[in-house]
Amino acid sequence: MPAIKGKAVPCRQRVSDELLKKSIAELGVEGTAKRYGYIPRSVKARRRDIEEREGIVIKPPERVNRTGPIVRGGHVEQLNLHPASVSIGIQEGHVIIGSDSHYWPGVVSTAHNAFLEFCREFKPKVVIKNGDEADFPSISRHAPIAWETRPTVADEIDNMKAMLGEIEKVSKGARHIWPLGNHDSRFETRLATLVPEYAKVHGVHLKDNFPKWEPCWLVLINDCLAVKHRFKSGINAPRLNTLWSGRSMVTGHLHCQSIQPLSDYNGTRWGVDAGCIADPYGPQFYNYTEMNPLNWRSGFCLLTFVKGRMLMPELVWISGPGRVQFRGKEWTI
Repeated sequence: MPAIKGKAVPCRQRVSDELLKKSIAELGVEGTAKRYGYIPRSVKARRRDIEEREGIVIKPPERVNRTGPIVRGGHVEQLNLHPASVSIGIQEGHVIIGSDSHYWPGVVSTAHNAFLEFCREFKPKVVIKNGDEADFPSISRHAPIAWETRPTVADEIDNMKAMLGEIEKVSKGARHIWPLGNHDSRFETRLATLVPEYAKVHGVHLKDNFPKWEPCWLVLINDCLAVKHRFKSGINAPRLNTLWSGRSMVTGHLHCQSIQPLSDYNGTRWGVDAGCIADPYGPQFYNYTEMNPLNWRSGFCLLTFVKGRMLMPELVWISGPGRVQFRGKEWTI
């Protein structure tokens, strides 16, 4: 049995470094292990050893049912559907971040209308819709509840085009960015699972329907802020997000809308849950939540940058149908 870093591994034949590299590039780790009788863990260990010794990256064949960045051998590989991150530098101006719209045909939330008004008023440099713009219940892995009515994928796409189109019109000149959410990813996950042969065909990727929005997993602003759909979970997620990322972080996913500061010798960072653009008691959630009381809040987040420094984040809270609270005042939308 050949030794890998001093450990014996079971195999049926010895394989040279060159042959192993070629096999991983053609078949991947699992295929190589099956071909030569290795266990997959041993193939991974030997690949890392070769990469470290030769200063290379041994890439397996591209898999179309995965998106986002993969860290392998100390290198970040970019897979085929979404860029890993978007980096932005802002000296002066505003960034508006709305998350979890769960846009539903025929339903327009107060938060969506307020988002339009704030884009008109503050003229942001960047507009970020921070994931779960779609709901896509018809292609969810979860079974329908009773005989609930679910919109078709086509209806949801058409409705999102209309909603995001309104935002585009009132924020001309802004950069529009869309970090992927777990509900958004249902679109391509479904296709990649059922018809992987269609990978890279234009029109089968969610981003093909929204060319004015930059898709990504992560937005990095200056050297102080990260924006993504989700990271840690639980009621203390905003604080844990900034603790573990080392930056201020704005997320969605939990629908809770809150700000949790964290101060240490490096200063103060902000963990922000932007809340949800959707109405917490909207039709998207009737059956899913069984109409239980929800610790969710509708609204979004406004960030201000002065001389490259981010000021304390501000939340725009939907205090009732057609009502918005911001900076100690309430407005009717």
